[in-house]
Amino acid sequence: MADCSKCWTWSRCPNLAVPLTLLFKKRNRESKNRNRLKNMTKTEYKDVNGAPEEINLNFSDINKRLSLPADIRLPEGYLEKFAMNSPPFDKPMSRRLRRASLSEIGFGKLETYIKLDKLGEGTYATVFKGRSKLTDNLVALKEIRLEHEEGAPCTAIREVSLLKDLKHANIVTLHDIIHTDKCLTLVFEYLEKDLKQYMDDCGSIMSVNNVKIFLFQLLRGLAYCHRRKVLHRDLKPQNLLINEKGELKLADFGLARAKSVPTKTYSNEVVTLWYRPPDVLLGSTEYSTPIDMWGVGCIFYEMITGRPLFPGSTVEDELHLIFRILGTPTEATWPGITTSEEFKTYNFPLYHPEPLVNHAPRIDNDGHDLLSMLLQFEAKKRVSAEDALRHSYFSSFGEQVQTLADTASIFSVKGIQLQKDPGKRSSVFPESSKSWHKNNRVCIR
Repeated sequence: MADCSKCWTWSRCPNLAVPLTLLFKKRNRESKNRNRLKNMTKTEYKDVNGAPEEINLNFSDINKRLSLPADIRLPEGYLEKFAMNSPPFDKPMSRRLRRASLSEIGFGKLETYIKLDKLGEGTYATVFKGRSKLTDNLVALKEIRLEHEEGAPCTAIREVSLLKDLKHANIVTLHDIIHTDKCLTLVFEYLEKDLKQYMDDCGSIMSVNNVKIFLFQLLRGLAYCHRRKVLHRDLKPQNLLINEKGELKLADFGLARAKSVPTKTYSNEVVTLWYRPPDVLLGSTEYSTPIDMWGVGCIFYEMITGRPLFPGSTVEDELHLIFRILGTPTEATWPGITTSEEFKTYNFPLYHPEPLVNHAPRIDNDGHDLLSMLLQFEAKKRVSAEDALRHSYFSSFGEQVQTLADTASIFSVKGIQLQKDPGKRSSVFPESSKSWHKNNRVCIR
């Protein structure tokens, strides 16, 4: 064969005439495919009879199929690869192909995220403020150290297993999971502060309107969890994150559990002391969704008054504070309590209940009624999150809030907006947020 390495007339060379013809045809075909995909027109498949079938293809189709953020920036040429490798849109996508597609975009890779500030460090994890190269949005990077013998902490495993299936406007979003030999990195959406910091910034004097909006969002997220048999088990202001729009989101599912059937195997060492219901304080391990509703009542009171309702230092002290305000339980108010060995051990004085409105004068009649329904001794008597959402306390929001899609914000309803808090110190969120502080187990354990 002739040496053509320095020839300028390849197109007329008989040695390469056939190869060049095929090459030009292939290049023209690939160029047409790229232009077709680049212009977001149509992708061709074959139907069951083998005939050509045209299906509209655009970014939103791909985003929806792979459950991608709406503002993601796909790598150059990805549309072409996706169209060629993906099955038709009317057929399911295999888990293997889906994982490969996400990896090609950049998910599951440390280099996709830029570390910015260190926000805190705990026993098992370190949290950084970061930025995603895929969306240019801020994220929270929770790096969990993996021990060679022990592996990932059980709290991290619980958090991942639950959050990956919880998609709601009032639940913090887990964007990505990155696994290396030394650490497990959870990539969360970044929120500017938690409810505790919000109340501190208000000088503990929140607008009553804002209390109602935050409480409704808390109940929305909780109702979604409870419908899926998920118990949070660690509700407190530090585990409720708030963004600059005023959207409140449940976070820190490290103590959460999926409860599909009644069981007696749960621990009573759950829920931060101040927000722990009396039945759990007395050692009960037979509980369900009402365990979270007591905490909602305590948080409601704290928002409306600016101070915790039952700030006990020990289990006995906590029970003492509860009974001083709600009254020492009797067979009439809590059937079976007088036969409880744990209860009899403490030998509490006989306190008479005090009207909650005396301790929270800013609460109206509807609010007082809802608070009383949340703070019931007997777990089964506590109002559910679903029913609480329909309480007359929220009637001023109108009917539309009751039919919102799971991923829709309450602020998508016309007329619902936050008001300026009476004790507000500043009108903007701080740039250097500490909502992922080491005391907040949303991010660090």
